[in-house]
Amino acid sequence: MYKHFFKRLIDFVLVLCVLFVIWPILLIITVWLHFSNKGTGVFFVQERVGKNGKKFKIFKFKSMTDEKDLNGNLLPDFQRITKIGRFVRSTSIDELPQLFNVLKGDMSLVGPRPLLSRYLPYYTEEENHRHDVRPGITGYAQCHGRNNVTWDDKLLMDIYYVNNLSFKLDCYIIFKTMMRVIKRVDVCVVNKEIAFDIYRKKQLDSE
Repeated sequence: MYKHFFKRLIDFVLVLCVLFVIWPILLIITVWLHFSNKGTGVFFVQERVGKNGKKFKIFKFKSMTDEKDLNGNLLPDFQRITKIGRFVRSTSIDELPQLFNVLKGDMSLVGPRPLLSRYLPYYTEEENHRHDVRPGITGYAQCHGRNNVTWDDKLLMDIYYVNNLSFKLDCYIIFKTMMRVIKRVDVCVVNKEIAFDIYRKKQLDSE
């Protein structure tokens, strides 16, 4: 009953309450980032894969400019990220716009993180079960290593969550996530993680 009804209801009610309280903060951050990003936009929008393989647009606060080199290519992330961008990433504030994804029903507060659509051909049959539930703003893998564990381990943790989804587990994940955000554990301001499709191709080539 929780998985099929109450989880979505709790998500919707909680997010409405949170947005009612933090909307002034979101407004301030939006204005702040507008000037910090040199007019290149406040929101980062990207296609991700949700429940049952449905594709949707995820929203985040944009933490980097669109500055390019002389050949028209984007500069490396560490050169484009702003001081304010570092702050919103290190505090996980950049994830807050995903609350609107939860309201829309594309996401849940807790679930496997939504990944890029180009990764779809590289999942095993078991790993594809991560799409049996709505993706989350935070998840079991995020409070057990985040970017400091291998892709294989993260996907195993996603499947563990899907197979053991419960109100108790969600409460545990939310509590662990809050503690990690407060302590800034496993924060990766500039992501150096290899993309999953490249990771899996290398695995296949080595077999």
